[in-house]
Amino acid sequence: MAISSINNFIFEVRRCQPELVGPRKATPHEFKQLSDIDDQESFRFHVPIVHFYKHNPNMEGKDPAKVIKKTLAETLVFYYPLAGRLREGPGRKLFVECTGEGVLFIEADADVTLEEFGDALQSQYTYLDDILYNVPNSDGIVNCPLLLIQVTRLKCGGFIFALRINHTMTDAFGLLSFMTAMAEIAQGASTPSVLPVWQRALLNARDPPRVTCIHREYDQLPNTENIIPLSEMAHRSVFFDQTEISALRKTLPAHLHHCSSFDLITACLWRTRTIALQPHPDDEMRLLCIVNLRSKSNYLPSGYYGNAFAFPAAVTTAGKLSQNPLGYAVELIRKAKAEMSEEYIKSVADLMVIERRPNLTAVRSYAVSDVTRAGFDEVDFGWGKAIFAGPAVGGVATVPGLTSFYVPFTNRKGEKGTVVPFCLPAPAMDRFVVQLDALFKSQPLVEVQNYHKPPFIPSTL
Repeated sequence: MAISSINNFIFEVRRCQPELVGPRKATPHEFKQLSDIDDQESFRFHVPIVHFYKHNPNMEGKDPAKVIKKTLAETLVFYYPLAGRLREGPGRKLFVECTGEGVLFIEADADVTLEEFGDALQSQYTYLDDILYNVPNSDGIVNCPLLLIQVTRLKCGGFIFALRINHTMTDAFGLLSFMTAMAEIAQGASTPSVLPVWQRALLNARDPPRVTCIHREYDQLPNTENIIPLSEMAHRSVFFDQTEISALRKTLPAHLHHCSSFDLITACLWRTRTIALQPHPDDEMRLLCIVNLRSKSNYLPSGYYGNAFAFPAAVTTAGKLSQNPLGYAVELIRKAKAEMSEEYIKSVADLMVIERRPNLTAVRSYAVSDVTRAGFDEVDFGWGKAIFAGPAVGGVATVPGLTSFYVPFTNRKGEKGTVVPFCLPAPAMDRFVVQLDALFKSQPLVEVQNYHKPPFIPSTL
């Protein structure tokens, strides 16, 4: 049993004992090597994803936990490497032993309704341990379950589907393929519409490896900063609707008016965040743009569910970023994103082998990932689409909270937009809110996640 406080209400979670769920029938016992893109030091951590579902009268009498558990066993027949365990070979090279041991599954009940969550739907950090229990000794990288799922029934008839996946096994698009397969099987399909493909050798280093691109995201810099634990950071979410995005666009020169909403939001957050952190004007600041190869080429087969993205970096000094208009940051971001290609990601794989898997540069870095079009909210186990879905908190193995994920959201006024959960040291967060409010004097952007304020009820409920 766990007790959590969100805003001004308390809720209680009662969990059953965690159990292992394996494939419904026997699967091959074999060994599968990860790619050199999968096998990065920066990916040796677990990613939490959370989905909220409303009560559906058409599913009366059906238990979402039982449905999802049965579906999980069926889906693991096709995605059987996820039921195995990672092993570590010479040089810390990772491979999967397909043992069929299974993934962790937890059934739970919470004495709370979806309406009571209010704006806390946008940022689950304060209660994540309750809706996604960290089973002791389960969150290691090797010799541990690769996936953990908790289904929490709510007293309103809705439920929360939360999972935690070992990032070395898959990225957001690969995970979505697995979840989509689960949803299809839950609704009666005998096989997924797109069968999973391993073929991790496609993203292995070349022979001989050769670094052909510049990778500022892996610059090895001395870290003189104090790393603040995630639990001691201030957590907020920023909601951008079309009104704010249009206002930002009007500040740009004419040749940038057709830039993407992602570029605008990212430029705004990176610049404002830098001002709030108050670095020395000559300090280099990095913006790591997470760009997936799948969106850039047809190099990978349909059904490939390994990691297939890179972090091309925009780099400038804090002084230039803070003192120049927003268009300056937009130009840097567009240039960084344009670097992503088949050659770029192959160069990253080669760099991993040559430099023995260097970690991402965490010093004065900020990474962003757009999952607004990934389709997490489209996953339907029979109860309808999720009212909110996406990664709960971002980071890399050494620096939790480094990454912000852009998630689709409908606010309490019924306006559709993008919500960006992120964290900063508390004094910097206060300055960030002031800076962003100043940017939008007439209509501040920040819907501050002050967990002691009364909750609001999103219009989607």
